Amino acid sequence: MNQDYIIPNNWSIIEEGFDADKVKSSESLFSIGNGAMGQRANFEETYSGKTFQGSYIGGVYYPDKTRVGWWKNGYPEYFAKVLNAPNWIGINVLINDEQLDLHTCKKVSKFKRELNMKEGWLSRSFEAVLQNGIEIKVDTKRFLSLDLDEVGAINYNITPLNADAKITYIPYIDAGITNEDTNWDDQFWDVLKVTQNNNQSFIEAKTMKTHFYTCTFMESRLFINNEALNIISDSKESSKFISTSYQQKIKQNETFTIHKFGGYVVDRDHDKNKLVAAAKESLDKAVSYGFDVLLEMQKQSWSKIWESADITIEGDVKAQQGIRFNIFQLNQTYLGTDATLNIGPKGFTGEKYGGSTYWDTEAYCIPFYMATKDHSVARTLLEYRYNHLEKAIENAEKLGFKNGAALYPMVTMNGEECHNEWEITFEEIHRNGAIAFAIFNYHRFTNDYSYIPEKGLEVLIAIARFWHQRVNFSSDKNKYVMLGVTGPNEYENNINNNFYTNYMAKWCINYALENIETVKNDFIADYNRIKEKVSFTDDELRSWKKVADNMYFPFSEKHNVYLQQDGFLDKELITVKDLDKSQRPINQKWSWDRILRSPYIKQADTLQGFYMFEDDFSTEELERHFDFYEPFTVHESSLSPCVHSIQAAKLGRMEQAYEFYLRTSRLDLDDYNHEVEEGLHITSMAGTWMSIVEGFGGMRVVNNTLSFTPKIPKGWDSYSFKINFRKQVLTISVTQKGTQFTIDGTTELTILVNGAEVVVTSK
Repeated sequence: MNQDYIIPNNWSIIEEGFDADKVKSSESLFSIGNGAMGQRANFEETYSGKTFQGSYIGGVYYPDKTRVGWWKNGYPEYFAKVLNAPNWIGINVLINDEQLDLHTCKKVSKFKRELNMKEGWLSRSFEAVLQNGIEIKVDTKRFLSLDLDEVGAINYNITPLNADAKITYIPYIDAGITNEDTNWDDQFWDVLKVTQNNNQSFIEAKTMKTHFYTCTFMESRLFINNEALNIISDSKESSKFISTSYQQKIKQNETFTIHKFGGYVVDRDHDKNKLVAAAKESLDKAVSYGFDVLLEMQKQSWSKIWESADITIEGDVKAQQGIRFNIFQLNQTYLGTDATLNIGPKGFTGEKYGGSTYWDTEAYCIPFYMATKDHSVARTLLEYRYNHLEKAIENAEKLGFKNGAALYPMVTMNGEECHNEWEITFEEIHRNGAIAFAIFNYHRFTNDYSYIPEKGLEVLIAIARFWHQRVNFSSDKNKYVMLGVTGPNEYENNINNNFYTNYMAKWCINYALENIETVKNDFIADYNRIKEKVSFTDDELRSWKKVADNMYFPFSEKHNVYLQQDGFLDKELITVKDLDKSQRPINQKWSWDRILRSPYIKQADTLQGFYMFEDDFSTEELERHFDFYEPFTVHESSLSPCVHSIQAAKLGRMEQAYEFYLRTSRLDLDDYNHEVEEGLHITSMAGTWMSIVEGFGGMRVVNNTLSFTPKIPKGWDSYSFKINFRKQVLTISVTQKGTQFTIDGTTELTILVNGAEVVVTSK
């Protein structure tokens, strides 16, 4: 059973009624972020029930030493942990000296939590009866500022309902926190200094090993019925903790309010010896604006984001809520303002997976950022990989590759491989191809070729060298083969000749050769610089070409399909519909040995190749392969439903496409994989956007022209989205009766609609 407690709403995620069993799930679903930092939706006040406290700072990590019972050459020495950062949101609340704790209250009623995606804030309200009999009403609102991205703000209100009460607010910073997923129970943080200056509090700390210096800060303001108070605070501090205490006698039905401002400054942005001064500057600015002004700024900033990124759906509230939730979380995670950051699989919502960068960025996220923001954001993501090229070459050298061959990491923070599952780290090498494909995809969409001679070609050459060395020649097949790999389907390890990986290798080599020739002809200065730097020869290029032209692809004459890998037909081919439902999900019910011997596919694999290289295959071939592989696919990866939705739409199977869309868009909201309490699936959310834009909208770039083949699910009245195509913003509105295109500005744009040219003019 999937969860269904989130109330359908076009613009908000809403939970009504307090349920302790749902707290950890809601902490994930209601997470907030601003690209520089983020936090789970933990309660500000004390909560003694089951909870997963989590606050995170972009780019700050810890190299947790890998824990295995054996060691092999080339094995990563550490697994990069997304660090649980010092907690600044905490506000202990005492009512007549009794702790407010929803886990111990006599009664909790009228509980409501709302994540307003349109305006970028989180609120919570409830009434509670404490053990001492005092009944109170609580209203809170908080956000992480997009405008001052080192700062967050909290508005916390308490109203005694049945008697006068002595209310004590104790805002605090706690640096004595740990990660849930530590391998060795290490201390990740070294607290350096705890200080207080008037009403401002600071904790300076640095991470062990990586030596990121941070300063966590807070300052508070107090009000009764919106009238400012000047209360003398009582402060307490220890080696890892600092708090201030504000106590006031509050009359029945009066409202006692605290505005708390807090956040982080980091030596990635400031001098590590001047962090308190930088924190003070951020606090002074935030407090001078005040909560209400900062909130108004927040609303305006989110309005600008939605102006270009929104997708509207009429006639299906759950579908509308799902897509906006995905777009909202993507923008909370990454805004393209910092070239050293990337899009982690959990973003700022949890610790699982570690690292900040997977192949998800190139395969799924770049299309979203490319089309909803300025193209410079996508280019920044490409440059992130160029900046890690030397590390990728080092990663390959550790495995015995040479001559500048690069293997980009499966998981990374700084370009160095830090994933610690053997079959993933060393075998799931198709991620290398996603880096090259992103370069191709960026040029195809933006028509900006400059990245390739400036930086991209060096990446393409290093990747081609890797593939050239990774294959070996089979005299039996008279072809080049690829042994011991794991494809996108991680339910098959150490298999030979994965179709997707082999096809990607062939494509990457040919694409590198094509661009070497283009740069040689059109950018001779760059060509000479690159040739001198990486030292390739004509003989080497001919050797690459020989591999690409003679790559082996397993094929079944019986089924008339490319095989996912050499031994796929040796499996007992029982389809998913014939699998006992009690056995699902198999990754939680079966042994790994049983999974590996089964025909079940975690996510699109051969079909991933048909998605990325669709121009190389006919619609009939796609249909044949879709009909063969989808029945064996259990979709137990968050990245699976979106690709299948796009392909089902292309095949005109709109009912199936819609089912896949709903699953990808509400993967976390409905907790399909029963794991949302660990954090959200951020990178797959970009796939949800693709499901509508590339699936239902049929958007492609064909012969350098934007093309659409619009379709609409039968239950929808309409949908619309915007595309920033080469600095022209196009709006696509699809109804059951037809499609309308409009463009901002005065320049016309020629597009293809169902294969025919259409000239789009301004509104």
